Amino acid sequence: MSIKGKAYIAGAFEHPTRKATNISVAQLHAECAKGALADAGLSLKDVDGYFCAGDAPGLSGPMTMSDYMGLRPRHIDSTDAGGSSYLVHVSHAAQAIAMGKCNVALITLAGRPRSEGHSGTKPRVVGANFPDAPFESPYGPVTVNLYAMAAMRHMHQFGTTSEQLAWIKVAASHHAQHNPLAMLRDVVTVEDVVGSPMVADPLHRLDCCVVSDGGGALIVVRPEIARSLKRPLVKVIGAGEAPKGQRGGEVDLTYTGAAWSGPAAFSEAGVTPSDIKYASIYDSFTITVLLQLEDLGFCKKGEGGKFVSDGNLISGSGRLPFNTDGGGLCNNHPANRGGMTKIIECVRQLRGEAHPRVQVKNCDVALAQGIGGLLSTRHNSATLIMERE
Repeated sequence: MSIKGKAYIAGAFEHPTRKATNISVAQLHAECAKGALADAGLSLKDVDGYFCAGDAPGLSGPMTMSDYMGLRPRHIDSTDAGGSSYLVHVSHAAQAIAMGKCNVALITLAGRPRSEGHSGTKPRVVGANFPDAPFESPYGPVTVNLYAMAAMRHMHQFGTTSEQLAWIKVAASHHAQHNPLAMLRDVVTVEDVVGSPMVADPLHRLDCCVVSDGGGALIVVRPEIARSLKRPLVKVIGAGEAPKGQRGGEVDLTYTGAAWSGPAAFSEAGVTPSDIKYASIYDSFTITVLLQLEDLGFCKKGEGGKFVSDGNLISGSGRLPFNTDGGGLCNNHPANRGGMTKIIECVRQLRGEAHPRVQVKNCDVALAQGIGGLLSTRHNSATLIMERE
């Protein structure tokens, strides 16, 4: 069954906080839910489907959070695919709506990594019973190192440079200057990025995303409900999801799961990369963006460095405006899971509600792309394509 046109995103909300020292994770989820419902013009009693991931606190996230928020859902989904979970949730919510399992789906994300001191620069703690533990844990893998490996391999194989990667951060900073909530609002140059301290060769500090508290929420509804709300109509037209792992030792660090999730989403939506007016691309690191752009077909493999150079991602002048809120590189990366905010900014663009200085003209088709996990070992990719009706 295709989900094309079977569901609409009627509400979207990004929590304004970037450091929630005195707010619990449960309360952040609830505040995000309240904000998204208000944006849609609905209430908690309208919700009959609830979707959350591993960031939701308590015994079995949806069980505890449904009780906390006073929900009575008839359909729940706790699929956890890391930072890509929320794109997967939109797809799953659309599927559930198409099958009559629910009418109004609430999706929430929240966390406090900044307050709790999670930086991504310490060895990852992996459970002893995890299948990868005996093979990888002895080496003390660190998040930033595992992304740096992919960057170094791409540079070796295709001649990509640090200066080319830096253009991704530069573009994000040009957009973040117009976002009053962004953590990093100063416009930076290529020289600023490559001159910032090296964190894990070849990635510099400014190649890395921010660490922020906060969260976000989405409301996905049946078409007839969306049309009754008198809000701008954002239709879900295509989705894809795909994990990528070690493949039994057949490892290639130069591509991501977007090589599979992207084509699936484009096929279902009936559009091509050239039809996309705006793209929200997961940006945990600059290399994450470059690889996904290649794998989604916006340029050929190995040509990502040239594609992102010279401001080609800057709204108003570039070929493919991206992350016009500043993205995870400058604005917000709540709970260390950036997929939610990627969808939210797509919704803003399609509604014509982005900041006027970064609003894409005639934005009628937008793409959100997410990664959850680690580029060099295993991760999940999710692609979501939306259309303004």
